[in-house]
Amino acid sequence: MTQNIFDLDDPRENYALYRLANWIHINTRPEVIRRQLLFETGEPVSVRLIEETERLLRASNYLYDVSIQPIAYRDGVADIEVTTRDTWSIDLGISVSREGGENKGRLSVKEDNLLGSGIALGISYSSDVDRSGTTFELADRNILGTRGAAVYSHANYDDGNIQSLSLQRPFYALDARWAAGFSASESDLRDSTYNAGNVVAEYRHRRRAAEAFGGWSAGLIAGWTRRYSIGVLHQDDDYDLEPGKTAPERLPEDLTLAGPFVRFELLEDAFRTDVNLNLIGRVEDFAMGVQSQLQLGRARTEFGSTRDSWLYSASVSNGFDVTRDSFLLANVGASGRYAEHGENQSLGAAASYYHRRGRHLVYYAALSADAVHNPDVVDPLEIGGDNGLRGYPLRYQSGERRVLFTLEARAYSDWYPFRLFRVGGAVFYDTGRAWKGENQNTVNSGWLRDVGFGLRLLSARTSKGNVLHADFAFPLDVDPSIDSMQFLVKTKATF
Repeated sequence: MTQNIFDLDDPRENYALYRLANWIHINTRPEVIRRQLLFETGEPVSVRLIEETERLLRASNYLYDVSIQPIAYRDGVADIEVTTRDTWSIDLGISVSREGGENKGRLSVKEDNLLGSGIALGISYSSDVDRSGTTFELADRNILGTRGAAVYSHANYDDGNIQSLSLQRPFYALDARWAAGFSASESDLRDSTYNAGNVVAEYRHRRRAAEAFGGWSAGLIAGWTRRYSIGVLHQDDDYDLEPGKTAPERLPEDLTLAGPFVRFELLEDAFRTDVNLNLIGRVEDFAMGVQSQLQLGRARTEFGSTRDSWLYSASVSNGFDVTRDSFLLANVGASGRYAEHGENQSLGAAASYYHRRGRHLVYYAALSADAVHNPDVVDPLEIGGDNGLRGYPLRYQSGERRVLFTLEARAYSDWYPFRLFRVGGAVFYDTGRAWKGENQNTVNSGWLRDVGFGLRLLSARTSKGNVLHADFAFPLDVDPSIDSMQFLVKTKATF
């Protein structure tokens, strides 16, 4: 049963504006939901399968709520009721945000659930410190119930363009037995190098990439899924000086990588659901078991590569229940190339800790650390007002090493204005640093700290479901060029 945005049987939602929204909105078609279920009429069903189906449906941003319940049982046969409630899927908006001392703007016309089909179609205009331009998007992530997905986007900016295409049938569930896909993208943009929040060099970066793969799995066995894939990839990065712009001290080297790869995934069926952690009043899913992937490839000059190289990437994450009211999520990843020596090798780790104190308060802590050896571009790790240090200008420090630590006290209220928004707030402390490279911040190169507080506003009834952040942040380690207070307004996917 697919339900409309507002429940008119609830007196709090039976108003003229809400009735108008329901009338304008086209409900998700029942067959669109039915095609995404992991069970069919006449097939055995289990609690595990119902829970995984709910997780998959909740990942569809055009659905506000999902409930799958057995309503009758007789002679070994269960009647299952699937109930979903839609979100407002038309994005007609003007947004303005500010972070790191810079303004951003966006104007969009997008439908995330075209005629109730689950297809997304839209066009938007955005403007930020890097570029301005329009983006066209088209996506169908469950083509006619085949589990196939097609995504296309094309963006024209004042400094270049980006376009991408993806066609694939992914491993859509833990028990899925095969997957295959193809993706391609190309971009031609102007990249910038920053120092102390200011652009110090610019250059042209053209990139073309393509990948095709096929994979197979024996499915979910004793709580574990193992997946095997083989494929081929092609990546081509070209760099040029930008006429009329300050040239970097070192222009990145042109590089082509082409060849086969193998991939292995190991996944554990262990998840938890919760509310009031990264969102407000919405059910959230967290992977509490092992989620790992290892990929090894070989780039060969016979296929057009610049040089013979081994290509590798690996990642693993896990969740740990610390107490009844707290848990830890951790992940580590590595990637790079090896020819005669290591190239563009990166290593990163992160951990997030949640500790609940009643229904309305959560203490949150996050720590991340990254390192890069022999990078392709100068000082690829950045830190500032747009990526973790809210009291500082954007991209304030850069380098080949980075550490960031955040503490937050998050408050979640029951206030639900107009049945449209969920309201919360946070008090926070950030500290971090980026260092060791060719373009270090010589004005303020040490550890940086800030404190602040802010409002959180969840757009509960829209398909975006984003959280509006309005923060006041105060830097504690300043130089004369930094304002004593930063005001940030932005939307994020989480709290």
